[in-house]
Amino acid sequence: MADWTAWLYENHGAAHHLDVFHPDAVYRVFLLSSSLQVDLSFWPRGQLRPIGPAFRLLFGEARDPSPPAAPEPSRLIGLGWLYAVHARSSIARGRVWQAEYMISGARDHVLALACRRRGLPAAQGRGIDELPQEITARLAAALVRSLEASELERAFAALVDALLREAEESDPSLGQRLAVPLTELVR
Repeated sequence: MADWTAWLYENHGAAHHLDVFHPDAVYRVFLLSSSLQVDLSFWPRGQLRPIGPAFRLLFGEARDPSPPAAPEPSRLIGLGWLYAVHARSSIARGRVWQAEYMISGARDHVLALACRRRGLPAAQGRGIDELPQEITARLAAALVRSLEASELERAFAALVDALLREAEESDPSLGQRLAVPLTELVR
């Protein structure tokens, strides 16, 4: 890793790098001064395998593909309501930037849940653009357009509605259990 890192800095104008950890590998991600991103993955010997559909082996051998596991619906729902609870308290305290952050975080989890339910990639927003328009329209209503309290409250109410709908579709029992507390958040 050190040799490749030095080579990219010395010969290709790397401005910075970041390590992203996968359960089996390290991805060293470089930002070149040209704004190009270069990703190099480092795997233990004999463990290299495709984790996505764009994988192309240039040399050597790879094991059978192993796509990343989709996040569990209950975890996405749980993170959604956790962010929603914090969004509500942030709005109440006048912490407008924190409220926007929490609303956006909850929305990201609802979008991941919608993707997962439809068999689309849930990680890093990769499947969002393939969602049906009715879903994206519902979540577009949860976009924060300004930091005014009334706007935060409007976006928050749309978010909670979208979270409840996706929770009920993904796990009807959990969706029913969350209906009362999530509805109370908007009051």
